[in-house]
Amino acid sequence: MKSIILFKNIDCVEILGDLEKEVFSVEFDSRNVTCNSVFVAQRGVNADGHKFIKSAVEKGASVIVCEEFPPELKENVTYIKVIDSNKVLGELASAFYNFPTSKMKVVGVTGTNGKTSIATLLYQLFLNLGYKVGLISTISYKINEKEETASHTTPNALKIQKLMAAMVDEGCEFCFMEVSSHAIHQQRISGINFAGGIFTNITHDHLDYHKVFAEYVKVKKAFFDNLSAETFAITNIDDKNGNVMLQNTKAHKYTYSTRRMADFRCNVLEYHIEGMLLSLVGHETWTHFVGRFNASNLLAVYAAAICLGQNEDEVLTQISNLKPVNGRFETIRSDDGRLAIVDYAHTPDALKNVLAAITEIRTRNEQIITVIGAGGDRDKTKRPEMAKEALFASDKVILTSDNPRTENPAQIIKDMEAGVELKFRNKVFSIENRREAIKTAIFLARPGDIILVAGKGHENYQEINDVRYHFDDKEVIKEFFGI
Repeated sequence: MKSIILFKNIDCVEILGDLEKEVFSVEFDSRNVTCNSVFVAQRGVNADGHKFIKSAVEKGASVIVCEEFPPELKENVTYIKVIDSNKVLGELASAFYNFPTSKMKVVGVTGTNGKTSIATLLYQLFLNLGYKVGLISTISYKINEKEETASHTTPNALKIQKLMAAMVDEGCEFCFMEVSSHAIHQQRISGINFAGGIFTNITHDHLDYHKVFAEYVKVKKAFFDNLSAETFAITNIDDKNGNVMLQNTKAHKYTYSTRRMADFRCNVLEYHIEGMLLSLVGHETWTHFVGRFNASNLLAVYAAAICLGQNEDEVLTQISNLKPVNGRFETIRSDDGRLAIVDYAHTPDALKNVLAAITEIRTRNEQIITVIGAGGDRDKTKRPEMAKEALFASDKVILTSDNPRTENPAQIIKDMEAGVELKFRNKVFSIENRREAIKTAIFLARPGDIILVAGKGHENYQEINDVRYHFDDKEVIKEFFGI
């Protein structure tokens, strides 16, 4: 591609050099630069790409995009100054891959909890409706039935556009993607033409990155502020910040709720361990999901499908056929009647929701035993809150390791213990080894008891000192259940 075409719609501050160059790739990592690459120097969280401009030129980069020119300018290299290289990377990636998001409908799902479930269920629903569909989620990236394990909730801008170009090549008409607050703030979604957006909720998380809750809300809101007048914005008004997301959007506005009057409304009629009977927009619908939070997720899925022009009766039929997402309220039952539930809940609010769902289906004759940890190198302020939520709805709680990363797992557990009141200390066990913690919970449980193993869900690893070791909660549970 000629660089003059690539930069046709890019807002450039200053250009030094020739734009009549053949360009063979766009890169932001200097290690991937080859002859005739465009190198975009980003100011990242951990590194400043401007420091690698010289290396990129030595490797053959013919165009350099930067926010400030380097002190040394090479002949035959074009230097382009921009205001925000993060934003420009997405725009260049979109142009390089021939604007894939203009050729299908992309729906972004953002919020603290529920993103993976809603995006994945929309993917399942539209596949079942007969469409070719793509998915970008925390768990995996999918193009129809092809699957690739995910590296990030929302990948970098180059990866996104490459994935979406592949989706277009495979005939996908829709793509459903999780949109993390990090991705919004770092402009990873720049260059995407969204057909619509969904807001799930916003609770205590990622304050290690955003520092204050108000900034976290502001970043989420920015996603909706940037939607165009041709799109739709669907928000959960059961969350106190739900309407905040719609304040400045140009998109068509829709609300959903399981508690209040809204454009899309749902009531839970019956709770069972196998599922729920819902009144979904006035229609009785059986689902394979448990808990009010899942009723809310299914309502968001329904609302998005209707906004995308689908037939109401067909959508309701297919919602009854949907199955829970990997690692989200997955149940495993032992031969003697002990029930284990594996869930990804790793924020105080998510844990509260899962335990509320368990409380709704319990008979009061059984114990609830919760195994929970907290991730290392992440928001420390939520650690005591996680312990408090676990204690509130559990008969016994085992504090253990999650992904300690580079932190001392014993210190993480100590931080969680700060949330345990003295009168509840006899309900709490601290067991650093996660395998031993799960084993202990299973051996404490009697037939009929419910064991919640929370925090990791679909993950099949533990990350310790930058090394990922194989670890799967479900495998460990089955081993000690003897099944």
